[in-house]
Amino acid sequence: MARPRRIVLVRHGESTGNVDDTVYEREPDHALALTDRGWQQAEETGKRLREVFGRERVSVYVSPYRRTHETLRAFHLDPDLIRVREEPRLREQDWGNWQDRDDVRLQKAYRDAYGHFFYRFAQGESGADVYDRVGGFLESLFRSFEAPDHPPNVLLVTHGLAMRLFCMRWFHWTVAEFESLSNPGNAEMRMLVLGDDGRYALDRPFERWRDPEPYGITG
Repeated sequence: MARPRRIVLVRHGESTGNVDDTVYEREPDHALALTDRGWQQAEETGKRLREVFGRERVSVYVSPYRRTHETLRAFHLDPDLIRVREEPRLREQDWGNWQDRDDVRLQKAYRDAYGHFFYRFAQGESGADVYDRVGGFLESLFRSFEAPDHPPNVLLVTHGLAMRLFCMRWFHWTVAEFESLSNPGNAEMRMLVLGDDGRYALDRPFERWRDPEPYGITG
């Protein structure tokens, strides 16, 4: 199995929805574009990615949303070195279709009280639902490693929640651990790096907004 040396996860740059939540009443979530600041953020991240990858090949998976495609475009990766696949399972958490701002704010308050992992948005998904589809993607990703010519790098251009849930699934974090973590900022990246012991380690942790509060002892 040709396991990659690096698996890099990147959140999209700042989008119009990050600066004005009324836009969800007028445009579909999947169609929201990057702001000028978002393009700049993504271009800065792209500089770092080009340094990390060098002239090595990269297998790229991108969420089907406009803001993630634009983020990938802003990286300016060499097209001769990348293989790009759109991956719907890496999309943002579904919060319903046209979103009423006041209703979404109320549901976010409910979610904060109920728990981000288990609360399901009306006509949308829970964090647990996203965990399941990210887990399905991981199974497909593992199968791709069986190809003897698999690139030494994997890049996922996705969303903050999906990044946390990917790492939760990969490292077998508990729900309590997940609930204690904050989303990465726009265009922030995390790397899973393959060590000499054959295990992957996260290059830096997600920030915590509280200590985990488990129901029991798990390991």
